[in-house]
Amino acid sequence: MTRAEAKERNRRALLDAAFQVISRDGYRARLEEIAERADLTTGAVYSLFGSKNNLVVAMVTDYQRPRYEEIEQAVPAGADLLEAVDGFARYYRRSCDAPDALPALSLQITLMDMSLHDPELRARIAASVQTQERHLIALFAGRSRGGGTVTSHQAQRLATALRALFVGLSQGVILGLAHGADEQYFADAARALASGSTVIDHNADAFEHRG
Repeated sequence: MTRAEAKERNRRALLDAAFQVISRDGYRARLEEIAERADLTTGAVYSLFGSKNNLVVAMVTDYQRPRYEEIEQAVPAGADLLEAVDGFARYYRRSCDAPDALPALSLQITLMDMSLHDPELRARIAASVQTQERHLIALFAGRSRGGGTVTSHQAQRLATALRALFVGLSQGVILGLAHGADEQYFADAARALASGSTVIDHNADAFEHRG
């Protein structure tokens, strides 16, 4: 194994260990336990990430990246806005039944708790989420809607609204509080949200009409 391969292996082990420990303990998570689970030392954590907060941010980015890639695959390239939103909604609902759905919810709640205790970490986690969310904005921007084309600003407003909707619904599904919220329910709710001009349009920012 090359040095680069060993470094990547150790990095992967620490990210996986961090997911397990931080999901359970939140801001009380100890670097010593994370390193032990990865069969490494705390020195390896500092060598690869520099600090506990850097490790947390890297873990968040690592966790989100493949999910946005899967979303892009779930949404047809030539679909109009409502069809794209439908595909996104159905993907999000299926993720509620994934084997890691409960740990993922635990991590989500834990990160909120950690952010409340550490303003610097809160800002960095928010920046990481926003960076990944740009992929979602790009996924909606340029799609046809009502004879026009969705602008980047409109896509950003829609992405924010959909994220809030799905986070709440998915928490309800996982906790058993959203009975009957199947794929069709998610899709219907998302389509209704995307159809509302007050959500997508804002002041003079009308969607761009094709020439």
